[in-house]
Formats: sequence, C-alpha cells, structure tokens
Amino acid sequence: MSDSLMANNLTNQTDIAVVGAGIIGVACALQLARQGRRVVIIDQQAPGMGASFGNAGHLATEQVFPIADGSILKRLPGMLMDPMGPLRLDWKYLPRALPWFMRLLLNLRPAPYQRTVTGIRALNETSLGAWQRLLQSISRPELLKEDGSLLVFERHASYAAIQALQARMRQQQVPVELWSAQGVQAMAPQLSEQIKGGLFFAQTGHFIDPYQLVCELMEAAKAHGVQFFRQRVEDAQLTEHGVSLQTDQGCLNASQVLIACGAHSARLTHALTGKKVPLDTERGYHLMLPHEHERLPFAVTSLERKFIMTPMAAGLRLAGTVEFAGLDRPPNMARAWQLHRLSQGLFRRDLNAESATPWMGFRPSLPDSLPIIDRVCAGKVLLAFGHQHLGLTQAAVTAELIAQMASPHRAASHGLPALPPYRLDRF
Repeated sequence: MSDSLMANNLTNQTDIAVVGAGIIGVACALQLARQGRRVVIIDQQAPGMGASFGNAGHLATEQVFPIADGSILKRLPGMLMDPMGPLRLDWKYLPRALPWFMRLLLNLRPAPYQRTVTGIRALNETSLGAWQRLLQSISRPELLKEDGSLLVFERHASYAAIQALQARMRQQQVPVELWSAQGVQAMAPQLSEQIKGGLFFAQTGHFIDPYQLVCELMEAAKAHGVQFFRQRVEDAQLTEHGVSLQTDQGCLNASQVLIACGAHSARLTHALTGKKVPLDTERGYHLMLPHEHERLPFAVTSLERKFIMTPMAAGLRLAGTVEFAGLDRPPNMARAWQLHRLSQGLFRRDLNAESATPWMGFRPSLPDSLPIIDRVCAGKVLLAFGHQHLGLTQAAVTAELIAQMASPHRAASHGLPALPPYRLDRF
C-alpha cells in the first residue's frame, strides 16, 4: 500500500502525527505510543537521515552555557572573511542573519543570559537519567558509553582560561576535574605530549552510532504500532477536531500534531499558531575516519582548535564547526576536510584519513539557545525543536516532557524540569 493510500486510510484513526523523524521526533513518538496513542511519523527523509545522522555523538551534559558570548562582536570580521574558521558567517547570508544575531546579542545581557543557563542546565541535569531509562526500555544500554569526556589545551597561555571555565562549571554544579598533562597521557596515551592538561567531565558520555540509535528507537516505536510515512508536509491548519496536514501525497488528519522537524520547524509552527519563530540553522560538518578505531577512549575536545573527536563503532568522528549560511546554499565540504587538518599535532601519529567521508547537516538554533518545548492551540499542537547543539543530549528528556504534556492529567515524574523557559510565547 502506498504512503498516500495509507495516510488516507488513517485520516480518522491517528491520535498524534509527529512531523520529523530525527532523534527527537522518533524518541517522542515512542514515548507517546507507549501511552496507547495511535502515532504516525512523517518526514521527507528516512528516519535519522537529517542532523541526527551526523551529530558529534557526544552526550554533552556539561555544556550549560549559551552558544555564544559577548566576544562574538569582535569575531564578526573573522567570521565573514575566513571560510575555514570554526565559526563562519556567509556574507551573502548576512542580511537574513542580522536580525537573528541582534536577538542573540540582546540575550547576552545578564538577566536573559542567566535565564538561558538555568534553562539549559535544567534539561542537561536530567538528560543522562532520561537516556538511561530510554535505552534500558529498548534493551540497548550499550549504545551509550558513560565514560566521560575531556577538554584538552595545548598552550600554557590557555591555563587561565581553563581554570576560569572550571570555576564557572563548578558554580553550575557541573562535575569537573582538572587533569595534568600526566593525567591526560595516562588515560589517552595516543594524544600528543604537547597537550598541557584538560578538564574531565565524568557525567558525560558518547553514543557509538547516532544513526543506529535512531534506527533502534524507530524499530521499538514500530513495535508499539507507530507507522512512518515518507512524505513532505507542505501545509497545516487547525480543524474543529484537531489538525489537518497537507503533504505531497495527500491529506492526513490527527487529533494532535507534534512539530519536531528541527531547522525546518518554523514554517509549520507559523501556519498553525500564527507565531513567527526566530529559528535559524547552524550548519555543522563532520569527517568520519573509518580506519581509526583505537585512538581515543572517550570524546576529546580541543580548546584552541574548537572541534571534537568522538570514538564510534564505525571509526573516529571529527565534528564541531559552525556555519551560518541558511538552509538552501550547498554545503562547503572543504570545511569538513579542514577538521582533519585541525587534528594534526593532537596525536603522536597523525590520523588516517583514507576513505574518510564528509557530511553537513542543519542544527536548529534559537537566539536564546533554548529549545521550544510546549503545548499550544488548546493542546492540538505540541512543539519540540530548536535544541541547537544539544538535540542528541536532550532528546530523551524532551520525549518525556512531550509525553507528559500530551496527557496533561498524568503526574510528573523523574524530576523533569518546569516548562516556562521553553514555551513558545517567550517570542
């Protein structure tokens, strides 16, 4: 049966339509189906083939600060001029990006900045436990390695910055240890002797294959009756009994809709709520090295070089650059290959880039660095998008929050964070 015919047959049988088959949409669909809801997922790509396919794989519970700080103004000329810099703004995209950047700067004032830190921290503090519960529920806890992560530095001049960051982390109750050069060498002996030390974050970890993770959750969701339609949602409107979605293959009606399509969520949110969300995309790149399986015991980030290296089942993934160029411009894969050049000198022996594969994806980012997690339009519309660099980290706890909101009479559990910081009406 075609997707179109299936959608038409389900017109009056769907409780919740989830738009988006990334890690957040699939995790939410699974939790909703476990409540006995009839759930469908709609996406123009196969599950896990968007940003969830190529993220860094890092469970980044330590990252409780916004995506930018006040120094971004000083860095703006470099962002425009250096196509290979760690933070890149395409000058052709500058007119469209400026309003977003202005809102970003306004959110760096003390009061909104502290609200952001409080909001990120509330989600991150519950993220590890939520992932443990979710992976245990599908009998795949081995997909997450709870072995911590390390931020290294190479210059003596960086020591003061490392100490300051450690103090800020401790102020936010983030577990952190300062390691000496000898400590780094003992735990990651293949790293270069030029590394002067680092910060170790024990309550973090990494996923051995982010794409496999989505696929495993999708299989569990299907076992609970969730169906997947590969369609493009072109429009949406509220109806007397719920929501009507117009796709490229027909119409699907549901009692509720969950918008969880990442960087593509603004248009549908506006169509259903009338709210213009200031959502932009940070284009992230990775380079996958298939011949590097034994270099690192855990994820390692470089303070000076500003990228992360994560050991995975398929090799070593280098990731971490940010590019503001919108959804339409073609990827600049030279940025992905630049990651291999950045790695040179971090190891005793340079990494093997033979058969390496580059990738680019879209991170959905809001100017206050917080996601939208909400229930609006008399409960007909659920929202879960805008998690910026923390979509993977916060996916499991977001799914628990969405499941709670979909059934508002259910008692809260697991110490989930309160919702006001993530509501749509803050914009």
